Amino acid sequence: MSGPDVPGAPAPPEEFRAAVARWATGVTVVTARGRHPHAMTANSVASVSLDPPTLLVCLEVDSRVHDAVLDDGRFGVSVLAHDQQAVAAWLATRGRPLLGQLERVAHGPGPVLGVPLVEGALATFECAVAAAHPAGDHTVVLGEVRGVGGGAPAAEPLVWFASAYRSLADPSRPTRPERPERPEQQGRALPDR
Repeated sequence: MSGPDVPGAPAPPEEFRAAVARWATGVTVVTARGRHPHAMTANSVASVSLDPPTLLVCLEVDSRVHDAVLDDGRFGVSVLAHDQQAVAAWLATRGRPLLGQLERVAHGPGPVLGVPLVEGALATFECAVAAAHPAGDHTVVLGEVRGVGGGAPAAEPLVWFASAYRSLADPSRPTRPERPERPEQQGRALPDR
């Protein structure tokens, strides 16, 4: 899609990365079935529409989960609770094995589409791919929500802000002192390499 001719060049990636790191988000796990279950931590998830209920996720084109989602035409989203930081860190780890990457994560198939969903998540969504739009080094995938679940709605969410996992109870303090594996910045999905 082209629009009016707007002056200026794209902002430098480093400046963009630093700016979006100041944008607090929740933390999710995006999953796909594929030949082998795929999963990755992501904070580039948003509600798009209520009628029909639609979510979007932004998937890095080079990630393994990207092709799995588009090939299977469905994906899952699990909204992580505060005590699931280890799940987020593991599924954001570059170079983790392709096979068995969900073996250390409590999960099960969604009741509607059968996509893997993380047990104990605050909320879960099962989505059918409705559209996919290229956007730079990512693809914006729109998913019509076919199933919704929730495990622990009273639990506290896991939050990503200033390159650290945080708690809403004390948002000024990271949930652990060392810097965790970095989820991608807002607007980008976590790598699944």
